[in-house]
Amino acid sequence: MKNTSLKAAVQNIFEKHDIKINGNRPWDIKIYNDKFYKRVFNDGSLGLGESYMDGWWDCKNLDDFIYRLLSIDPDKVIKPWVRKLLSFKDKFSDYQKGKKAFFIGQHHYDIGNDLYKSMLDKRMIYSCGYWDNCENIDQAQEKKIDLVCRKLKLEPGMKVLDIGCGWGGAVSYVAEKYDCHVAGVTVSKEQAEEGEKRCKNLPAVIKYCDYKELSGKYDRIFSLGMFEHLGYKNYRTYMNKIRELLKPDGLFLLQTIGSNSSLTGGDPWIRKYIFPNSMLPGAKLVAEACEDLLLIEDWQNLSTDYDKTLMEWYKNFKNNWKSLKGNYSKNFYRMWEYYLLSCAAAFRARKVQLWQIVFSPEGFPGGYKAVR
Repeated sequence: MKNTSLKAAVQNIFEKHDIKINGNRPWDIKIYNDKFYKRVFNDGSLGLGESYMDGWWDCKNLDDFIYRLLSIDPDKVIKPWVRKLLSFKDKFSDYQKGKKAFFIGQHHYDIGNDLYKSMLDKRMIYSCGYWDNCENIDQAQEKKIDLVCRKLKLEPGMKVLDIGCGWGGAVSYVAEKYDCHVAGVTVSKEQAEEGEKRCKNLPAVIKYCDYKELSGKYDRIFSLGMFEHLGYKNYRTYMNKIRELLKPDGLFLLQTIGSNSSLTGGDPWIRKYIFPNSMLPGAKLVAEACEDLLLIEDWQNLSTDYDKTLMEWYKNFKNNWKSLKGNYSKNFYRMWEYYLLSCAAAFRARKVQLWQIVFSPEGFPGGYKAVR
């Protein structure tokens, strides 16, 4: 297809969503390179993100542009082999096998604690906040952790495990506020070192290891934003491990981004540049993974809170860029900006969800009463 036809095809898609090429509204797109049309038409979301990183186009309100674009399925207007190739690859790959489990830590979480300290809240919680009656990100993250604690019905002296503990923010909160003995595990060296400092003098420990290496029994387990890294082949393995580690009268809370459909692939741009091998679970896959292992006690959707969380992260990242740019390139800035704003748009468009799911091994004694 000639570039003039490609331009017309892409322009037609934009116009259907009230987006003008080289228009003056905040969500209109400015094109600087005519190769943009072929790249986006052939490579879909990968081409759209890469061409933004390369400076081929701009938009004043990038999140509004992508939000409008997501009102249809972009894959309907690009070559279908891109999605098929990705799904084919996933069927023959196990992204958690052996040392592969540590790759995400090296690629994403170890890129610099200065970045995350500048972007996140004071506890460095890198997952969706809970914005009910909150005025800032610090309040929203503490309220989220407290919601998790209340859903788990924590009591002083309980033995608690955080799988995918990040920089130890939730671990330290549970130890401080609920007087529990807490262990956190992460596959990131940078997170583990920072977490150890944060949890000093608390009844808490941070371990640099794969969750599959764990043993022992816990009264309560929670995991916030780690499940997305597993890949569908490992969901059952994960739930088996939870059942092994959880006491018979215990509770497990899973917080995960979720897909509206049970696909076995992921967004090509996100997987290449931000979260390698990531995969968002559909509700069906989560339910199948826990069958005959864990009983679902409660399921809450907090997806709209993630839009606001991501926009706060972007504001912090942008406002602190002057102090960061000595360690990161201009290309990194455009990549990270695209990551945060495109993800915010996806939650705003309800193309992805944020779930908190509470499980018990055999039914919580006396019945589980949902907490909001």
